[in-house]
Amino acid sequence: MRSQVSPGGGAGEGGIVTVLVVDDDPLVAMTAVDMLEDIGLKTLRAHSGRQALELLKSSQPIDLLMTDSAMPGMTGVELARLARDLLPQLPILLVTGHGEHANSEATGLPCLGKPYHQAQLQAAIDNLLRR
Repeated sequence: MRSQVSPGGGAGEGGIVTVLVVDDDPLVAMTAVDMLEDIGLKTLRAHSGRQALELLKSSQPIDLLMTDSAMPGMTGVELARLARDLLPQLPILLVTGHGEHANSEATGLPCLGKPYHQAQLQAAIDNLLRR
């Protein structure tokens, strides 16, 4: 089940899309990474907002940021704001298990509610990469 979107010039090595997955829960991060790699995307992992910012500042090609909303130290929304300061065009997907935070209008970010299925994740990624 490969991603249907070919992002063109925004993709990293060989046209493969690289997603930075940020989640403080290792099991949740591993599950997201497995789903993303199963649909043909390359992944990087960060276990905190601080670690994610270090990767965003590096020379690593990153085409999309997927972050948990509720993390200690730095929320996903706070990370998104700082990431946009570094990379204004970076697509960002906020993933949340908290219904009250899943409102895109409140955060200004596309949101995916937990739990989600691989098809839902792929649709959200495809929508973001089409923009």
